[in-house]
Amino acid sequence: MIVLDLKGRTSITDTMVIATGKSQRQVGAMADHVARALKNAGHSVQTEGEPQCDWVLVDAGDIIVHLFRPEVRAFYNLEKMWGALEAQASTAGTDAPTASAVRAKALEQG
Repeated sequence: MIVLDLKGRTSITDTMVIATGKSQRQVGAMADHVARALKNAGHSVQTEGEPQCDWVLVDAGDIIVHLFRPEVRAFYNLEKMWGALEAQASTAGTDAPTASAVRAKALEQG
């Protein structure tokens, strides 16, 4: 998981989270959990990419979460596009963080 601080770099969001799920089912479950947690925290949330769940975007305004299957994440390579090498990156213990870890990092940054 990578958390990008985009304050001052773009007007679309302040924080972008990029994470990977191992399967479409896991990506969908992560998206559902993150969206519900952000709604419970008072954010207005929209999602895109369901029901396919290859790439699900959870848009909470000042926090955007991208959830990918591994090969889709590698193809789009958003980290490179947003200059992740310059940004503060945070890695979880595994390649596929839990939905609660994605939510916690997003809320921590927002």
